[in-house]
Amino acid sequence: MVKGVKNMAGHSKWANIKHKKSKEDKRRGKLFSKLSKKISVAAKEGGGDPEMNADLRMAIQKAKDNNMPNDNIDRAIKRGTGDLEGVHYEKFVYEGYGPAGVALYLHIMSDNRNRTASEIRHILSSHGGNLGEAGCVSWMFERKGQLIINIDGKELDEDEIMMMVLEAGAEDLVSEDNIYTIYTSPDQFEVVRNNLEVEGLEFNAADIAMIPDNEVNIDDKGTAKKILNLMDDLEDHEDVQEVYANFDINDEIMDTLVDED
Repeated sequence: MVKGVKNMAGHSKWANIKHKKSKEDKRRGKLFSKLSKKISVAAKEGGGDPEMNADLRMAIQKAKDNNMPNDNIDRAIKRGTGDLEGVHYEKFVYEGYGPAGVALYLHIMSDNRNRTASEIRHILSSHGGNLGEAGCVSWMFERKGQLIINIDGKELDEDEIMMMVLEAGAEDLVSEDNIYTIYTSPDQFEVVRNNLEVEGLEFNAADIAMIPDNEVNIDDKGTAKKILNLMDDLEDHEDVQEVYANFDINDEIMDTLVDED
């Protein structure tokens, strides 16, 4: 099964599929803009020294994971600390629902909360969803460190990886369709990542994520397509940093939709 829920292996699979799509290349400029926001806000809130600011350190690492140039990173830090002029952003959370009652939890960074709320509300309503009140779905999610490895074509043994993961201090390892998802407590995320990188593991994605505790089973192709289109449009919005959802889409349906894309 493809899951956007607890254990998140399917959601991770969907994320990997997206990275393989050609249209992702067109989004690199927008991705860099989002990463710059994340770095600037972290620097503004906790200072420009990554050694003393864990949020900034992780934001910089995420930028490097996505091949963002060092000059861009430095400018984003300086904008956050006030050494360079720039737009000032605030971060907040939106919660809501998509088709079939799928729960949505969005991390937002914006310089205009009213504009962003109107645009997000429009995206949701156009896909059969709606913006909810604060706290309406947050109770369904748990904050966890998440590291994703796609072993397709790599010679990696699951038992060996499991041993490395547990010795590194992680909480769990979930495998599905050549994708390994490692979970950690938020405060052990960097330690686990560093330990596993020393062992030679490379990650397709690594971040602190909101992991859902329940799932909505989607076994209708039309509904599945609506959900994935909604996720694409939300993630494409310049103020949306991350979108978390609790969908569970059948492999056969997911593969059909990917082939059609």
